[in-house]
Amino acid sequence: MLKSIVKKVAIFGTILAIFSNIFIFTYPSIHPSRCSWDCAATTKQDNMVLDGLPMWEKSLYYAKRYIDDVKLQWNQQDQNGINGNNSTTTATDSDELHILTFGDPQIKGIWKNTPYRSRLDIFGNDYYLGHIYSMMKKRLDPSHIVVLGDLFSSQWVPDNEFYNRTKRYMKRIFNRPYPNITEIKDSNHDEQGLYKVDWQAWGDEFELQNKTKNFGFGYSDVYSWNPDLEDILFVNVTGNHDTGYSGDVTYQHLARFQQIFGKDNYWIEYNANTEKAWRLVVLNDLLLEGPALQPEFIDYTWEFLYQLFERKFNGSTVLVTHVPFYKEEGMCVDGPEIGYYPADYEREPYKAGLLRYQNHIGQETTNKVLNLIFNNDKPGIILVGHDHEGCEVTYNRNSDSGEWTATRDPESESKYHIKEATVRSMMGEFNGNSGLVTGKFNHNLKQWEWTYTLCPFGIQHGWWIARVSALLTGFFWSLYLVL
Repeated sequence: MLKSIVKKVAIFGTILAIFSNIFIFTYPSIHPSRCSWDCAATTKQDNMVLDGLPMWEKSLYYAKRYIDDVKLQWNQQDQNGINGNNSTTTATDSDELHILTFGDPQIKGIWKNTPYRSRLDIFGNDYYLGHIYSMMKKRLDPSHIVVLGDLFSSQWVPDNEFYNRTKRYMKRIFNRPYPNITEIKDSNHDEQGLYKVDWQAWGDEFELQNKTKNFGFGYSDVYSWNPDLEDILFVNVTGNHDTGYSGDVTYQHLARFQQIFGKDNYWIEYNANTEKAWRLVVLNDLLLEGPALQPEFIDYTWEFLYQLFERKFNGSTVLVTHVPFYKEEGMCVDGPEIGYYPADYEREPYKAGLLRYQNHIGQETTNKVLNLIFNNDKPGIILVGHDHEGCEVTYNRNSDSGEWTATRDPESESKYHIKEATVRSMMGEFNGNSGLVTGKFNHNLKQWEWTYTLCPFGIQHGWWIARVSALLTGFFWSLYLVL
């Protein structure tokens, strides 16, 4: 009797494990038009085919599309395995650019008093996020990967916890080499051997750079920070949960972020002085407005923007930052909101009146920043995080006043506009999203054109079901053989 029950449970578990694991390892093929480069063309093609079809024909079409895409991905991976990287063009010659983006992973920490259930959730969440990344990277083979801030869930952590989360972030989630951060720890630790940033030394260097205005903001044609270890450029944008809003950011916060993740403000110019020129601009927009705890950080960020403007770059621009730019209430889930520490803030009285939080960059600051960055009338795109729900708007510039207005679609009377994509969070409760940005060079117009799409995975329960069902199936079949 018991053996019969165990067999039925094992059979059910086997079926569940097979189908759930097929799903988590092929989920982009369920909606390939949203999970592929050049999404605009494939989405338009799907809409034309499906228009007016009855439900059963649509179902057959979706099933065939899924199977065809699974076969395509399988064949491509086999071909890449035989021939290695099948790219036949250099970065300069390429007519397409592929940027894979992720919004707000916000990984949590484990403390001594963290319950075991929470520890398990955190452990599983790391690998859930890592699964999304590995699937999309394998499928798409991007040239650039950008995480749009809020790498961690809180800026109020000691240095050693910041280091511990970084190792999890690099090992479990994004599978990146991390010998550089172990070297950093070897030369920056306390008497117990725990990572501790020397923010005073960093501050002395910052003050010296501030005097000369020589911050080393610019790079050229960088396709990997460490070509010996990885063949992809990985960009980590600063989020408010990584360093804080301007009313919170201290030398310690900024020093440890820059020491481990690199600069928070910089540009990389590609193919400069050619018709295919474009640049990636990484901006820490948390340090644009105040009142700030360290006003010199605001000056430093604006110095970056002024130096960027003075270059008179004549190519396309991809701007990546964390906090969205100003737009009216109702355009996105988060409306414009800004808060300050009260004048009688007893917990930390030195923060009285300082900037505490903001959902959007202020309207005046938005106009100023966009005019400094997008000043050559070339196509571009803005990628931001912060608003976990995600959003897509267009910023239209008034050529007379220089003011920018956010709308759902481009305004016909506007001669110049830029798309802003707020990438929906990759956290499980927001369906584990990846943002895909495709740049295509238009030879007729001699300029880059940009498209964006969002590829969702699903809530984290699907991943858990697949992994747990596989483990339980193995257990019940083993038990069945023993009985």
